[in-house]
Amino acid sequence: MRRVIVRRSSVHGKGVFAMHALAAGERVLEYKGEITSWRSAVRRHWREGVEGHTFLFGLSDGRVIDGSRGGNSARWLNHACAPNCETIEDAGRIFIHTLRPIGAGEELFIEYLLATDDSLDEEVRAQYACRCATADCRHSMLADVA
Repeated sequence: MRRVIVRRSSVHGKGVFAMHALAAGERVLEYKGEITSWRSAVRRHWREGVEGHTFLFGLSDGRVIDGSRGGNSARWLNHACAPNCETIEDAGRIFIHTLRPIGAGEELFIEYLLATDDSLDEEVRAQYACRCATADCRHSMLADVA
């Protein structure tokens, strides 16, 4: 039985939604895609990607999962400052787990905590602006918003 569906999100573009109720702590998805080096992934993104929008997920060993190549529904998870899901790395794989019970039809969110090598001027901050509109919104998908 499918547990999630991808459809239009009111937060941003596409999103991942629960097809039925999900329990807290439930493993919902694996983030899939081509595993490559950051160098290769960034070069590919410069050639083919959209500025401020990637499907790249960093692994603790320095490699990256590129969801734009062989990715699945997990690449459409949107960011929220108060997420209802978390990512867990296990043996070079990324899994999405629920943090709390999620109702049928509810959108699933993770906190991106992105990093960039760019200086944080207004243009860069705008590229990574958060749209979650939660009460505790940090107004950024970046980890360091100093």
